[in-house]
Amino acid sequence: MTSNIMTIVVPSYNEEDTLEIFMDTILETQKKLPSVFIETLFVNDGSRDNTLAVIKQLAAKYPERVSYISFSRNFGKEAGIMAGLEYAQGEWISLMDADLQDPPEMLVEMHRLITEEDYDVVGTKRVNREGEPPVRSFFANLYYKLNNVISDVKLEEGVRDYRLMTREVVDAVLSLPERNRFSKGIFSWVGYKVKYLDYYNVERSAGDSSWSFTQLIRYAFDGIISFSDAPLTFASMLGLIIFILSSIYGIYIIVKTVLLGATTPGWPSLAVLIVGMGGLQLFCLGIVGKYVAKIFNETKRRPLYIVKEAHTRKEIEQ
Repeated sequence: MTSNIMTIVVPSYNEEDTLEIFMDTILETQKKLPSVFIETLFVNDGSRDNTLAVIKQLAAKYPERVSYISFSRNFGKEAGIMAGLEYAQGEWISLMDADLQDPPEMLVEMHRLITEEDYDVVGTKRVNREGEPPVRSFFANLYYKLNNVISDVKLEEGVRDYRLMTREVVDAVLSLPERNRFSKGIFSWVGYKVKYLDYYNVERSAGDSSWSFTQLIRYAFDGIISFSDAPLTFASMLGLIIFILSSIYGIYIIVKTVLLGATTPGWPSLAVLIVGMGGLQLFCLGIVGKYVAKIFNETKRRPLYIVKEAHTRKEIEQ
């Protein structure tokens, strides 16, 4: 750990248009924090554009302030976060997106709250989603509400990955051995004294988001599975309820047949029941399968990422 240094971890995927603007903003923020030296650790997550080339240009221009690691391919944002935290050497560590939707000027208040008011983590949450597609906003809000109902790990609605943490908190996060990582949940699970700062949504400084709607849905579902067994309970209870209802209906048919005699079977209703039950069974098997897949991935013990090249403080000190 290096004292009086704040390391900003920036996972980057196809962000060539934003990096120079981002760095200029960080330098402006540095002027407001004269007692702290801000360094930036870029994690190139297998970008397909010129992101790595731009990062190298920034590292050459600001050799004391910019370092980077570059993956052998795209491993995803969770891997980028993990790698950045592992390589970060500062006394305080921040996670931030390169698109400036995470306002760097908030670092001033974050640092003050940690150093003067004894918080361990200062996170951020958006109070609105202006500029975002309404469908995405609806499902995002629905996800937070659903997660907080079924999971023991509660998430602040609108919480972002953008946060400033002490070294102690980062070490606690890194101590968790799991391979299927959901950072928002992990940050909440480790606890510590946390403060959230509200801010209004900021549009990207340049370029387009690399997250599709389908990827966000998959990410949300993985988050629920990582910190809750409620879907398994739901599948079990649903099966039990259907079994009870079908048993009652079976008794009804027997009684009706005995009292009134056999009736002509209705094949349309039977077909609907068969198809409906088949779909329900596949749905429940899918839930179980997701948990089994998580177990399978954990047992393989593959690394979260592979670094192709790196130029960081950690590498230099070694």
